[in-house]
Amino acid sequence: MTQIAISTFEVSLFLHITAVVVGFGATFAEAIMFPVAMNVGPQHLPYVHRLQLAINRRLATPALVIVILTGIYQVQEGGFSFGDAWISASLVIVIVIAGLLHGYFVPADRRLGAMVERELADAGDGEVTLSDEYQRGARTEGVVGSITGLLLVAAIFLMVVQPGA
Repeated sequence: MTQIAISTFEVSLFLHITAVVVGFGATFAEAIMFPVAMNVGPQHLPYVHRLQLAINRRLATPALVIVILTGIYQVQEGGFSFGDAWISASLVIVIVIAGLLHGYFVPADRRLGAMVERELADAGDGEVTLSDEYQRGARTEGVVGSITGLLLVAAIFLMVVQPGA
């Protein structure tokens, strides 16, 4: 019988990559949730904001914790240094994403969700006209989301290519 040897480092790498895929993969779908909801009808927008909150709290946040912990382990065990440019840049990107997640996205979805719920309630059975404030907030969230996605892709690139290593 062949015995398979799996190192702790390999398990850490597996957890690291899986956390990125599971925790952040869903966040890329957020980019199309809003336009799809708008096409179906604005009454679906509160659900979009609730779903984004759930994704950010239940998937992205735990993923960030796993990515940071396994990343620190891999730097220590893999013979790397936090002084390596690709590691430092990746760590900065992860910290920025964590800051955006909890400092911007979660509060924005709470605020925008409550705002659109009020606007829908105010419209009653009549035609829904979303306020300029809501539309600006939703557009801004979309732009910040796109930038965050690009940061995530940049971190993945740095992890794979390891420039200067």
